Amino acid sequence: MHKLKMFSLCIFDRHLSKIKALNYIPVGLGKDNFSNEWMRDNNDENISNKNRFYGEYTFHYWLWKNMIDKVDNDTWIGFCGYRYFWKNNRKPYDKKFENNILKTVPEEWSDYETIIADPIKLDKIKLSKIIKNGGLSFLIDPRTYSLKKRNIKFHFDVFHGRGVLDKAIELLDDKNRDDFKAYTRDNQSFHKWNMFICRSQDLMKNYYESIFPWLLKCEDIFGLDLHGYAKTRIYGFLAERYLSYWFLKYSKSLSWPVFKYDIDKEKL
Repeated sequence: MHKLKMFSLCIFDRHLSKIKALNYIPVGLGKDNFSNEWMRDNNDENISNKNRFYGEYTFHYWLWKNMIDKVDNDTWIGFCGYRYFWKNNRKPYDKKFENNILKTVPEEWSDYETIIADPIKLDKIKLSKIIKNGGLSFLIDPRTYSLKKRNIKFHFDVFHGRGVLDKAIELLDDKNRDDFKAYTRDNQSFHKWNMFICRSQDLMKNYYESIFPWLLKCEDIFGLDLHGYAKTRIYGFLAERYLSYWFLKYSKSLSWPVFKYDIDKEKL
């Protein structure tokens, strides 16, 4: 059976004991006063100063530049947050946190290379939410009223700015530009939370070598003078859509349940 190494990405030092109790690797992001028991994204070659804009991807960048060649191909390498966790099976959520959290590799994964979070469907967005986030201009957009046209592009236009995704896609390499553009138009769901689990060092390296040059090019258009949650975290939101596309195209992927839980409530 393959081993599981899970990195838990946190922004608060107070979560240390709870993450360690899960036998997960605690990774401290942001400006909190982390103890030396945390892995950090701010040493060696890094972009930790961009964490406000990149979110968890400042650690992925650090991993790519400083540790990827040390990743063991016999181990599943995974990532979770401090509010979103991988479930240990497909059964309904058990009332106790410890009965739901992933600790070992399920047998069902044996024929797959990557695990990505169950997709979120976009055709259920309330009209009021579209208008609130996208503005009155969406009242005259036919896609607003057609559930079949509420694809990834439409969703991104509403919540992160009309045309932003298309501008970013134009900066992609020739190998992925057209396919990713089609993916954002042909799909009404994507795999959220920027969470994945992978058992191939080469796959992870190839993913990082694809996404980071693209995100850095996007900075030339969108910059780092960004305000408001929907705009400030734009690079993380772009990565979230690209992750879904890339792993589905280049690996044998399995969708797996993720659950939301406030770890501050848990007494471990």
